[in-house]
Amino acid sequence: MMTPEQNFMRKIEAEEKIEPKDWMPESYRQNLIRQISQHAHSEVIGMQPEGNWITRAPSLRRKAVLLSKVQDEGGHGLYLYSATETLGVKRADLIAAMQSGEAKYASIFNYPTQTWADIGAIGWLVDGAAIVNQVSLQRTSYGPYSRAMIRICKEESFHQRQGYELMIALAHGSPEQKAMAQDALNRFYWPALMMFGPHDAESAHSAKSMTWKIKRETNDDLRQKFIDQTVPQIEFLGLEHPDKDLKWNAERGHYDSGEIDWAEFYNVINGNGHCNRQRVEHHIRAHEEGAWVRDAMTAYNAKQQAKTAEQRQAA
Repeated sequence: MMTPEQNFMRKIEAEEKIEPKDWMPESYRQNLIRQISQHAHSEVIGMQPEGNWITRAPSLRRKAVLLSKVQDEGGHGLYLYSATETLGVKRADLIAAMQSGEAKYASIFNYPTQTWADIGAIGWLVDGAAIVNQVSLQRTSYGPYSRAMIRICKEESFHQRQGYELMIALAHGSPEQKAMAQDALNRFYWPALMMFGPHDAESAHSAKSMTWKIKRETNDDLRQKFIDQTVPQIEFLGLEHPDKDLKWNAERGHYDSGEIDWAEFYNVINGNGHCNRQRVEHHIRAHEEGAWVRDAMTAYNAKQQAKTAEQRQAA
């Protein structure tokens, strides 16, 4: 007869999903809580840099598209917080951990959106990098996370396309617009590569996550996919590639790229980026200002439950 741990690994190897009521190692549960909650925080914090441009979008169409995109990101955060709650944690505790700095979110959202072209670069590069990572997460071993990712990936593909369409308009526009697009590409390309995390040999969680099939591909493999797919996209835009060391390696069948500035990466995730403090302070303020809505919902639900209980007793 198999032990609970043996049965758990049997399910992992057989590509069966682990569900909330199934037995799982505590370290597997904690690893999931860390990864899924970090993903949720990133979706919600990621609303801020783009939300700053909703009122400044250059046309009604662009405003409607951006508003829809930001709304989607909020929804993604809700899906992922709900998935994390199935692991026995409270959403309030997850949010408190993020606001205190104990929990992290994607470092890219600590960079400012200085121009309208940055909105295109975020949609194209940031959401593009997210899709590369999240497509593989549709096959993650934890059921609720896998199902959430299927829906999220469909919406993220729209986000990536609208960002690239915006960049096409700028790159093929006036010289000033093309220069704006180039500047945005230069500033967001390297932080987008950092989104995949440190090299696998330096990642504290990658090996175990791969064993448990929480992650299906390594940080470096995912980053390589993104680098390879971005080269022809940059060529089509007629922009210069920010990586001057980039070159095709026929033997590997991939592009070799320059080294990422990992000192910058760790500086940002440790709270010293351009907008770290601003992002968290804004989240805390919005969370506190929205407390009355949460309280009203709780009171309404309690009232409805009491009414239902009375009706059952009367029946």
